[in-house]
Amino acid sequence: MQTQIKKDPPAQKLTVFYNSDEISRRVVSLAQEIGEALRAENIASDKLIIISLLKGGFVFTADLIRALYAEGIHPQVDFMALSSYGMGKKSSGKVEIIGDTRENFKGRHALIVDDILESGHTLAFVKNLLKKRGAKSAKTVVFLEKPGKRETEIEADFVGFMVPDKFVVGYGLDSAHNFRELPFIAVLGD
Repeated sequence: MQTQIKKDPPAQKLTVFYNSDEISRRVVSLAQEIGEALRAENIASDKLIIISLLKGGFVFTADLIRALYAEGIHPQVDFMALSSYGMGKKSSGKVEIIGDTRENFKGRHALIVDDILESGHTLAFVKNLLKKRGAKSAKTVVFLEKPGKRETEIEADFVGFMVPDKFVVGYGLDSAHNFRELPFIAVLGD
């Protein structure tokens, strides 16, 4: 069996937009905002399930659940893999489930964690799906939001950062499966 060696990402100009320190501070403050909202609604940890949308949301989810722990929140975590981009840079508008959750949502509160809110197709799809599956509530938290790109009627309940209408990578976001490992958010090719 041959081992394939992955080549370095294509040489492209990256301009750092949010550095790792800014990201760390914002994740902690987001966890505090989420904690306050959950406490205000009397939502207990054992009734909360976080749904991390893969692949882009995994880095943000990992940091967020650790920050939520510091807030005394101990949710279950599940994952859903979806596709609406493929290898492109623009959403097709059609969301396809690649890997589904395994949890029962009936009577539980869901917090959907995604990397970026642009067109809104993915977030709207998952939110509606979880409600159909019996979730008592479905709130959303996105690491990044691009205002002006929305094609659906959805707003995130919690937003980490706003970004301009540029193609960004890092902290889980990719370009053709490259750059997810970057500990910062960068504008690609600017």
